[in-house]
Amino acid sequence: LIFAVMRLTKPTLFTNIPVTCEERDLPGNLFNQLMKDDPSTVKGAETLMLGEMLTLPQNFGNIFLGETFSSYISVHNDSNQVVKDILVKADLQTSSQRLNLSASSAAVAELKPDCCIDDVIHHEVKEIGTHILVCAVSYTTQTGEKMYFRKFFKFQVLKPLDVKTKFYNAETDEVFLEAQIQNITTSPMFMEKVSLEPSMMYNVAELNTVDTAGESESTFGARTYLQPMDTRQYLYCLKPKQEFAEKAGVIKGVTVIGKLDIVWKTNLGERGRLQTSQLQRMAPGYGDVRLSLETIPDTVNLEEPFDITCKITNCSERTMDLVLEMCNTNSIHWCGVSGRQLGKLHPSSSLHLALTLLSSVQGLQSVSGLRLTDTFLKRTYEYDDIAQVCVVSSEVKQ
Repeated sequence: LIFAVMRLTKPTLFTNIPVTCEERDLPGNLFNQLMKDDPSTVKGAETLMLGEMLTLPQNFGNIFLGETFSSYISVHNDSNQVVKDILVKADLQTSSQRLNLSASSAAVAELKPDCCIDDVIHHEVKEIGTHILVCAVSYTTQTGEKMYFRKFFKFQVLKPLDVKTKFYNAETDEVFLEAQIQNITTSPMFMEKVSLEPSMMYNVAELNTVDTAGESESTFGARTYLQPMDTRQYLYCLKPKQEFAEKAGVIKGVTVIGKLDIVWKTNLGERGRLQTSQLQRMAPGYGDVRLSLETIPDTVNLEEPFDITCKITNCSERTMDLVLEMCNTNSIHWCGVSGRQLGKLHPSSSLHLALTLLSSVQGLQSVSGLRLTDTFLKRTYEYDDIAQVCVVSSEVKQ
């Protein structure tokens, strides 16, 4: 028996190397005419090395993580005898596991001379590094002798994309994720889909499109091709679901955000897919008591009161009895009673507080001067620079 293995890949475009010369030179117009008569060149663009014919792969080529490895396996009876009980087995050995890729584990009863057994195997590559295709054949000769042999085919799986992530924590519970995706292959790829699958605690909004005339268009244009070594940034906004936003456990500590799902196509439609592991971010610590702004105007009038709404959350594991104090600054003046009791606040619970203040100075002013005191532990929490407002004269605003 003769054993043959061939990788199945898509063909490539055949390109001709143009050879030109001046008409006054010795060949005259011969080279130009040969290029125009060449069936593999694009008519009208013979000198641009563009081809319109396909050529079969001449070598094994590169295999990238996320692509599908396909191979054709053939066992041919090259003798003049009939062999029996032929069993063909194909395994793929990686650095961590051994996978059986054979379509059938049943043995073929007999194989006549000049006949063959064919099989096509497929495997989605999920590991980087050295892979070994182990093909084994066992059979029985006419004399009853059992024969067995193996062949090894070694290849490397390369990394197609370089993915980097950055997290930005907003003043609210929103989290912005920036994903930088770089094409580190040698050929352009078409980015079919780049999406973020959030964890059960978050809702996600993609910020990679703009509305133009009522239609949503990609910020990367109509043709989302990524050239070799080019990098593209994708942006996502994650907001915690309402049932989790009220819990302090989501706000503090390490939280799982989700995972990226990337689908691309190369060459003549060869598809690849990658999923990152679960992305985690270290959420900012808010201490025992968190104060956040729910509503605040962008622009206010000089020396005219305006209202804001604060949200106070107990992030500790004990019940607090809080007292609110308001301290004036050079530009911000609080309106109301300072030193008032807010009552008891249980763990992981929150309350909304409406406050009134005014500014005596124009320009961009910082809201500062709030103090919360826990009467149980006699501990005071200071909150400065919690937000900014633009203060203008009433005449300017009119």
